[in-house]
Amino acid sequence: MGNMGIWQLLIIAVIVILLFGTKKLRSLGGDLGGAVKGFKNAISSEDEKKAIEENGSDLAKTSAAAPEKKPESKDKEQA
Repeated sequence: MGNMGIWQLLIIAVIVILLFGTKKLRSLGGDLGGAVKGFKNAISSEDEKKAIEENGSDLAKTSAAAPEKKPESKDKEQA
């Protein structure tokens, strides 16, 4: 069973097509593709959330460590 050739795979494919039909296989493939796409989107959105949280904590650390300098008004510069 471990050594399947191209002919065995073709026979299995023909049997599957005969049993389920092309419409059923097409819809099954579409559903499977949609599930994979949804899974990838969920994983990438979780990664984005983690990156945003990490960047937000880094920004909070840097803003707390270094106070912002306020620009002096033009009136003081001209005097």
